[in-house]
Amino acid sequence: MTTLAARTGEAAILRRIRARTRAPGFEKYLERLLVELCRIDTTPSPTIERMRLAEGSCFKIVERELGPLAGGGCLQPRPINPAIKNHPHFSQLHFTKTAERPAGLTAEEAYEGRTGLVYVLPGSGSRPGLSVALNAHVDVVAPYFPPRTSGRSVTGRGACDDKGPVVGVVAALKVLAEILAERQLKLNRNVVAMFVVEEETGGNGSLSLAVDRELKQLYESLLVCECTGLKVHPANRGAVWYQARLEAPAGASALELAAFVIEELEKEGSALRAESSHPLFPQRPVQTCHGIIGPYGEHPSRICGEVSFRIVVGREPGGSVEALVRDCLESGLATYVGLYGDKAKVTDPATGKPMVAQHYALHRSGIGFEVTVYGASGHMGSIRERDGAITKMAHLVRSLVYSKLRLESLAAGPVQIELASPARGLQSAARPQPPRRATSNPPQPPEANRPPVAPAELVLEGGQGFVPTHSLDEVMARMRHAAERGARNYLGTVGREERGGEVVTITYEKLHNVAYDGDPASPSMQNAIATARACGFWKEEPVLGWTVSCDARLFASEYPAMPVLTFGPGQLAFAHSDHEQIGLDEVRSAAEFLVLFILRQTGTL
Repeated sequence: MTTLAARTGEAAILRRIRARTRAPGFEKYLERLLVELCRIDTTPSPTIERMRLAEGSCFKIVERELGPLAGGGCLQPRPINPAIKNHPHFSQLHFTKTAERPAGLTAEEAYEGRTGLVYVLPGSGSRPGLSVALNAHVDVVAPYFPPRTSGRSVTGRGACDDKGPVVGVVAALKVLAEILAERQLKLNRNVVAMFVVEEETGGNGSLSLAVDRELKQLYESLLVCECTGLKVHPANRGAVWYQARLEAPAGASALELAAFVIEELEKEGSALRAESSHPLFPQRPVQTCHGIIGPYGEHPSRICGEVSFRIVVGREPGGSVEALVRDCLESGLATYVGLYGDKAKVTDPATGKPMVAQHYALHRSGIGFEVTVYGASGHMGSIRERDGAITKMAHLVRSLVYSKLRLESLAAGPVQIELASPARGLQSAARPQPPRRATSNPPQPPEANRPPVAPAELVLEGGQGFVPTHSLDEVMARMRHAAERGARNYLGTVGREERGGEVVTITYEKLHNVAYDGDPASPSMQNAIATARACGFWKEEPVLGWTVSCDARLFASEYPAMPVLTFGPGQLAFAHSDHEQIGLDEVRSAAEFLVLFILRQTGTL
């Protein structure tokens, strides 16, 4: 078999790739395919049939595109193996929990009739070269919003994370098949494309494929396609999602308790970051994100963009009370801005406007006030560039708690701080709300006019990032101790004698991704660097790990000797955000890279 290297040089083959990818109709093809995929709502749902149909619709589109390709490729739907429930990296099926089934579905129920999709393009078996697998996911985070095209970009849920990378893989395989057919060539080694589900909920779709030993015989290296901004990474940071269940004692406030718990979780996250000296992660991507509190927020690793709370004073507040409330809020905000920056003075690249138009709004509300706190949503990996409403809210609430005795003196009665009911549409459709209990009590007055009642329970959820300097078990233990410490601080502040562990329970039943560090000098990484350099977007800089966690760690953990890279189009700042988008030129560049990388990695070039 004549190799491609014998017939043409790398520059010549890149010209042939670009003759297709730079053709007038190619960008339109990328746009149509991406919009078609983004029109399908693949957010998590307790209704498994809805998920199965949505995933199947995405796979049918991929099958339609890849099925007719030349070269003998084979499409294989791979059922998700429920036996992964016994694997240490299995993520609990938290999204299937409902009021009717509080424990959620079993793995057998959740994965009945659901699959991943695998496309295998066989090689000749010639040496040199490595068989390579590509991996991308079709699921997205809530809330869903439909796609639209603006100029040369597509905006919509999943456009960046991860349907844009899916389109890049599909387009690359089409171009690769055309070039191989034109030159009457065959790849030296196999190419395996994996299209998976449930990456956003913990990675069970990829886990099922990672433990598939029969499939593993077909590949020797792997590239996970994610929104890395066309950078190549041989390592990923880890992440764990926590759930803190807060049970305030009688007369105390669960929201006030949460504000102190959040403070200590943030401090522990900062301590972990200070300890995280690793050569592949010099930027120390150790983020602490609080994504859900009560009915606010959609996802533990999606930055919460808005939350409201009430300050109930028991009667119509006077001017002196309002003045003190405003002073407390401004003091808390100043502390927050000092730590995290003033995002009202930072331009959002997605909109060209300030990232937050205002930090909070204060309104009179019956016998008290309502405070709405604003942030800038997005992926937890971009939290230092974005603005977390829950963290900001915690600073404001703590400031009020410190002055609560003075407030109660001015108000001549008790003051209660509690979450407000969310405006219609803010409550997440992805998370079922607890059912209302039947009661024989008479109708209650409007919320704004009710006397103070201490909320007894509140659930707080979020994520903690970490790098290979720390183990998953250590991070979980430290976050648990931090939450208990925060609870103890609050109880001491309000003169209670309960212990922290009595009022806060922290669990880790959702995503729990280990960190991994691959070899930055491996032949696979060198192939990727050479490819990126040929494509014109490699910057001569140190090789770094990706500052986000993804399914790459499942394959790296299952096969420690196998090179696992992460690469793809799209900017992390747009992932999970309210303005999620991707530039079509990036998708095209990713497709060009993937074609050339496959030819290099398989030894065909």
